[in-house]
Formats: sequence, structure tokens, C-alpha cells
Amino acid sequence: MKRSTFYIFVGLILSLGVFSSCGKRKAKDGRTDTPTSGTIKFASDESFSPIIEEEIQTYQYRFPHTHLLPIYTDDNTGMQLLLDQKVNLFFTSHALKKGEDALLRGKGPIPAVFPIAYDGIAFITNRANTDTCITVNDIKRLLSGSVTRWSQIYPKSDKGDIQVVFDNKASATLHFVVDSILNGKNIKSKNIVAAKSSKAVIDYVHKTPNAIGVIGSNWLNDHRDSTNTTFNKNINVLSISKTSVAQPGNSWQPYQAYLLDGRYPFVRTIYAIVADPHKALPWAFANFITGPIGQMIVFKSGLLPYRGEINIREVEVKTQ
Repeated sequence: MKRSTFYIFVGLILSLGVFSSCGKRKAKDGRTDTPTSGTIKFASDESFSPIIEEEIQTYQYRFPHTHLLPIYTDDNTGMQLLLDQKVNLFFTSHALKKGEDALLRGKGPIPAVFPIAYDGIAFITNRANTDTCITVNDIKRLLSGSVTRWSQIYPKSDKGDIQVVFDNKASATLHFVVDSILNGKNIKSKNIVAAKSSKAVIDYVHKTPNAIGVIGSNWLNDHRDSTNTTFNKNINVLSISKTSVAQPGNSWQPYQAYLLDGRYPFVRTIYAIVADPHKALPWAFANFITGPIGQMIVFKSGLLPYRGEINIREVEVKTQ
């Protein structure tokens, strides 16, 4: 008997651009960094650290006189560092609010916001949990606290009380859940755990049969797989359906293709917010990520690039 399996491959085409630098200068505030030299600190929500680390490595390889020092923190702290001008670059999942924009302009720099990528908000469970499809409505019920036991979603489940695990109580991931999934309402799940980092969420879920973790999809990919079609084997990644009954045929995981075509429901934009009065290294690094090389790194990481022409092809593979 022959079976047909369909794999979706995502292709990325980027136009070439020119990256330029200017001469070294010393500013009144003591900064000496240029687009291709110097040392800076910048902030990023911790949930984006895998993709930011890859971008840093490539930038510093291309420009060996640069030293980019990331501060991986929660969303609130990162934004405050930017507003206080302790850093001039911040990676987050929301654009500037009017008050934040006005505060930065009052201090001198005109802020700029660069969308750089899309990632999915993924829901992960323990490998012992054999229920792998869930509806958007059940996710909302679970987070709002209207269901507290796995058997209320899956009648045959023996996993007991649901433990919801986040990376941080002030993270960009939690902000997305409150703002975009619960429409501004607070999470009221009975058992909530703050694991302090995305890696800790994965580790907690791996050890806890009744847990469900909430993380950014850039933490999921097995980087040994260059096709970006293999997730971390220590946990299950739930397939999510927009219908009233979740089944394998109508439920989707946060692969690039499903982020692009809208089948995966929980997609957020990653932004670089720059408030750099000198338009030096912070500005140059943010621009690099939006350029051809930076966007190719985004693509190869398993996220969806913000820029570039995306091609999707369905390939039929016949097996005996």
C-alpha cells in the first residue's frame, strides 16, 4: 500500500543591499562606536535570545572590531533600560507606545522601530501527555481559569490539574498572551509557574507530566535539522485548531509555512527599537538584521523573516 506524505518547504528570496559605515568619532557623551567598530550593550527580551545570538555571531564575524553585549531580561526591564537611555537598542514584541515615543524624543534621540521577524507562541506539553491537538477556545479556557484539569479538555486524560508554565511574569510572551489571546484580561489559571527563562520552561515541562508551557517558537527547533521541520524531542509541541473540534487534519504547529499563511493562530512580530542619537553601532546592527544576510539568518533559524519574497511549495513524497 502506498502512502503519500506532504512536506511544505519555505523558500526565501532577498534582494541585495549595501551596508555602509562612517568614520570613527568621539561624541560628547563619550561614545566612540561606529557602525563597524566599538563596544555597546543592548537589551532584548529573553525569549528572543536564540535568534539574537545568531545575529550577533555573524555581525561580529563580519566586523571583528565590534563587540555586541546583550542584556537578556524581561520585557518591562528592557523597555525601561531604553527609556532611561542606558541602552540604545531593544528587541521586543511590540511597537513603541505614544508615551514611550514622546519620552525618548524628549531626551534627544528620535526613535525608530524595525520589524525584523515573526515567531509563533507555542504551547508545549510533556511527552507522556498523548493529547497533541487543542483548539484556540480551549487554550483561552485554560488560560482564563475556566478549566483547571486536563480531563475537562480531554475526558480520558489522567494528568490531573493543569500547571501553566511561563518564562517570566513580565516577559514579552506573557504580554502577548494577555493582550492578543485573552484580549487584555489577566491570566487566571489555578496553577501558574514562572520558570524564569525559556529554557527553564522546556526543562520544567520535560519533567512534569501535567504541565503546559508557553514559549516563543524560536526555542523549539532542532538545529541539527537544516529543513526546520524537527522540533525539540524532549517535549510535545501542541497542534492548534481554529475550529470547535481539534483533529490532526485541522490543527497546526508553528512551522514557518503556517505562520505565513495564517493557519497557525498565535503569531507575533519581533521588533528592534532603536533610540540612537549617533546612528552608530546600535543603528547599524538593527539595520543589518533587516538586510539580506540578517533576514537569511532569521529564515534558517526557523522563524519567518519580515522582509523578502517567500515561496511555498508542496512536495509529495510517496513511500511503500
